Amino acid sequence: MLRFPRKLFLVAADHPGRGMLAAGGDPRAMADRGEFLDRLITAITHPQVDGVLATADIVDDLALLGLLDEMVIFGSMNRGGLSGSVFEIDDRFTGYTAAAIARDGLNGGKMMLRVADDDPATVRTMESCAQAIDALNGRGLLAIVEVFASRTVDGKTSNDLSVDATMRAIAVASALGAGSARTWLKLPVVDDQERLLSATTLPVVLLGGDPRRDEHARATTYARWAKSMEIPQVRGLVAGRALLYPPDGDVRAAVDEAVAIVRPGARA
Repeated sequence: MLRFPRKLFLVAADHPGRGMLAAGGDPRAMADRGEFLDRLITAITHPQVDGVLATADIVDDLALLGLLDEMVIFGSMNRGGLSGSVFEIDDRFTGYTAAAIARDGLNGGKMMLRVADDDPATVRTMESCAQAIDALNGRGLLAIVEVFASRTVDGKTSNDLSVDATMRAIAVASALGAGSARTWLKLPVVDDQERLLSATTLPVVLLGGDPRRDEHARATTYARWAKSMEIPQVRGLVAGRALLYPPDGDVRAAVDEAVAIVRPGARA
């Protein structure tokens, strides 16, 4: 089993890979690759940030800049379910493969599964995720599965973040593949996090979401992170837009605030 010596803090940078460019209330925020990289570099060069979760193009850019030495890196694998498309649930594997992750010396792979009972593409994504988990596990690599309960209405996909619906999706995701010894889940933060996590015995990392420019929503997200981080099953935080596009634009301050939650008492 792959272990990390402390709670893991990763910056998620794989959103553009499936056409999701909105952040902080700006629908085109992540369209400018130069600005996106500048913000990402500010975040990952913080001494308390462990690494990055990204698609290959982002990892290659950061590697060319010499920024990935000694960092924890997870490759994003399925980005085919383009945001807002009519085929969003059909989340095909268009990014990293397990073989490429092993070749490049990354720590593992991340995939997303949205369980939507009203969309037959769900089962195809389930099958692909199970195969990817087995391929990663066979190479001794960690698989992180981001899971949601979702539904598609009139061609538009949305996530149901209710505890009951998400618990069911967690049960489905936990059973994927021929073994779970190297599987972690990436889950949203909710008010009743302890009941949500009772749905699985797998290690969990929290996802960040996008609180937009609503300071109350942002404060609520950070408060939920802090409360959830106290649960032993929670192994860390993987946040992207909440850190890279904070309401005041201060990426370093947003990371500092998150560090105080993930790793209380740590020095910047």
